[in-house]
Amino acid sequence: MRPSSVILAAVGLTGTALAHGDHGSGSQKPIVDENAPWMVKHMAEEHHIENFDAASFFALHDFDGDNTWEGLEILRTYGLMDDSNKHVSQPRRDEIVRDILNLIDYDRNGVITKDEFVRFIDVEKKTLPDMGTGPGHHGDAEYEYEIHHWEKYHDDNTKLEDLTHPEDIEHFKKHEEMELEEERLAQMDKIAIIEENIPAKFRRSG
Repeated sequence: MRPSSVILAAVGLTGTALAHGDHGSGSQKPIVDENAPWMVKHMAEEHHIENFDAASFFALHDFDGDNTWEGLEILRTYGLMDDSNKHVSQPRRDEIVRDILNLIDYDRNGVITKDEFVRFIDVEKKTLPDMGTGPGHHGDAEYEYEIHHWEKYHDDNTKLEDLTHPEDIEHFKKHEEMELEEERLAQMDKIAIIEENIPAKFRRSG
C-alpha cells in the first residue's frame, strides 16, 4: 500500500493522539559516507541516485527548464524553499546565492549555465559546497513525505493501522485540510452560480 492509496482512509487518524513508537534503524538508499561531498549526499537522500554526472545534476535542478540556474533555483537546490529552512534569514539566503554565483557564474551575468556548471565540476574538479542548510529538500510535500519518511519506515505491505508516526498523522492531516478547503470553494462556486441566476431586482445590494 503506497501513500496515495491510503490518503482518504488515513485522514481518519488525524484527530487521534498516537505515540511515535520506534522507527527502527531504517536508513536511506543508497548509503553514502558521512564525509561524502554535499552533492553526493543530496543526490542519495533527496533523489535516491548514486551515479550521476555534472550535466545530469544540472538538468535535474533546472526547475524551470530554461537551461540556466537563477537565484531561486539555487535556493531551491539547497532546500531553502522548504519549510525545514524557513528560519534562514533573507540576508543569509542572499549570501548563499551570491557565493554560488561567485563560484560558478564565470561570465558574471547573474545566472549559471550548464556549460559553466560542467566546467566547474568536470574541468576544475570542484563540487558544490555544503551551505549548512541540510540535504536540500526541494520536492513537493507528497514527494518529501514518500522519500524521506514512507520509504524509510513503511513499505507496500503497510496497513492503515500502522500509520501511527507523527509524520504520518501530520501528512494526512494536511490532505484532510486540503479536501475541506476544496469542498468549501466548491460550495462557494455553487452559491455564486445560484446568485447569478437571481433577477437583479431581487438581489441584495452589497
